[in-house]
Parts: sequence; structure tokens; C-alpha cells
Amino acid sequence: MAPDRIPMRVVPGYYSTTAGIQIGTQMSPNATDDDFKFARQLGLEWAMVALDKPEDHTLENYLALRKRFESEGLKIYRLADNPRCHNMEAVTLNLEGRDAKIELYLNYIRMLGAAGIHYSTYAHMGNGIWSTGSEPIRGGAMARAFRLKDAKQGWWLDKTFEGPLTHGRRYTEEELWNNYTYFIKKVAPVAEEAGVFIGIHPDDPPVYDLGGIPRCIFGNFEGYKRALEIADSPNIGMCLCVGCWLEGGPQMGKSVVDTIRYFGGMGKLFKVHFRNVTEPMPQGFVETFLDDGYGDMHQVMHALREVKFDGAIISDHLWNMVGGRYAAEGLAVGYMRGLVQAVNNEFGGAA
Repeated sequence: MAPDRIPMRVVPGYYSTTAGIQIGTQMSPNATDDDFKFARQLGLEWAMVALDKPEDHTLENYLALRKRFESEGLKIYRLADNPRCHNMEAVTLNLEGRDAKIELYLNYIRMLGAAGIHYSTYAHMGNGIWSTGSEPIRGGAMARAFRLKDAKQGWWLDKTFEGPLTHGRRYTEEELWNNYTYFIKKVAPVAEEAGVFIGIHPDDPPVYDLGGIPRCIFGNFEGYKRALEIADSPNIGMCLCVGCWLEGGPQMGKSVVDTIRYFGGMGKLFKVHFRNVTEPMPQGFVETFLDDGYGDMHQVMHALREVKFDGAIISDHLWNMVGGRYAAEGLAVGYMRGLVQAVNNEFGGAA
């Protein structure tokens, strides 16, 4: 029997029996039987998967992975090539090998489209994610923290970026914008041809100038607005990390809710990382339980329903708590599912 609904107006070809806001989870490409059983018990439809070995990135492997997950009742929303096609410093900073990196990324996008996987998250940070260790949250659980006064380095997978000038000099905003424009003008037509939608993730943390590199593009509302106008493509939009937006606080220029209304109203909101933090910059923050941060997550979910968002939300970063990942993800998904039901009731049903 043919499916009765195609969700996510931005991702054609994916079928679902669930209307409106949908919930996904991050899974290993080598997920176990228990992992799949756990996902089914949580009622999840979508899996965010990453392949970290370059040799695994072939069309044959993409198709096989998609077939395996679908046989277990899950569809792949995002299949990431993390080490090579995410936070590419050569692209962001115009370093040696930039064009080769861009071509690698374009081939990755083409393969996704050929495999019938129509979404990819992309981050444009030149010197990675910055943290200052872990700190305790409620009940002694531990979570990632960032304290500006203690910030000394960023990281991305297998590389560390040491401050105060991670790349030997200070970069200008003009350089960053020129490099982004060069990249996105090559990417947009390929994404459109491949039928792949690219959601660009905010800088994490969105602190201006970390290690000599201004986070001026994806570290605030006006930067995003200008960046998407430059891309000028229906296939280039936002992966809204609520946690990152809350990290920035007032310096983002717009609240999370207003940001959802603006980009969601344009059909440019492709995916949401649903997480909370203890406080905004400038002091710093700790990633905390969804009900224990300063962000009002009910208001966030209400705004998503208001703009009729029908893509996937995920917990993204999880806390180190008793019971491990299953306990943390179970808590996050249960909280999100309760909020989805609540806002749907407030609007008289799913979108």
C-alpha cells in the first residue's frame, strides 16, 4: 500500500505515517540488534548515521547501509562523512588543498543523492568546536562545558587547534565571507541537481574570534541571513542547534523562537538539534538536561509547530549519566515526544 504522506517538504522521496515534527536519533553504522530494538521501542523513524573511514564512502556502501536500516524500520535522515566533509579548515580559511576539499564534498553530495539520502548537515568552523572539559549537572551527571576565561583550544575529531592564534595569524571578516561565497556558489547547483538539502550548523560556541578566527557568519542571526541570501538556493538552509543559539544568547541578535519563525517561515529550517544549556555567554555554559537549562524548550517546540516544521529533531549531545547512552537518550526522546504531543494539542493536531 502506498504511503499516505510525504513529510518534510524539503526532503522529497521520504515517506512517513507521522505528520509534523518527527524525532530521530544518532546511531552507529554498526548498530546492534539491541540498538535497533531500542529505537523501535522509542517510536523513532529517523537515524543520523556517520561513516568515519574514508574507504567506506562508496555508493555501494551507502545503498547497503540504507537497506539495512530500512529493514529494521528506520530511515536514514543524514549520512555524514565527518572527517573529510565537515568543518573543513581548508575551505573556511582558504588553505592549501581547498579546491580538492570542495570537490570531495561535491562528490559526497552527489553520492548521497544517488543513494536516495536527501539531507546533509554541514558546519563551517575553521578551528573546530571549543570546550573546557566536563562539569556536573543535576544529580551528579556530567556534561560538556565551556568557560571563556579558560578556553585554550578547539578540536575536530582527530585534530586540536591551539590558541591564541590557531593558524598563525588573525583572519578578517572579509576573508571569511569571500571564502564562504567561493564554496557555497560551487555547492548550491550540485546540491540542487542531486536533490540534497544542506542544513548549515551554527558555530559552537558562537563566540566572536576564537583563536584569531572571527565567527561572523554562522555565529549570529544576521550572518545566517546574509549567508543564505548569498547561497540563493532552495537546497541551502539551516540546521538549527538550539543549544548553540542558547549559548550565544542576546549576542545572536534574535531569540531561538524568533529565529525559528524567520527561517522556518521561509522553509529554510531543515533539521533541529534540541538541547539546552545552563546560561548564555559571556561567562560560559554547561550542556544540561532539557528541563534544567535557561531555555524554555516548550516555547521552542511551540515555535516549530507554529511554522509547521515537519523535519526531524534530535537530542544531539547527551549527558553522562547512570544507565549510559540508553538512559540519556530515553530521557531526551521522552521529553521531546511529550512536548510534541503538547504543542500539537495546542494547535489542534499535527501539522
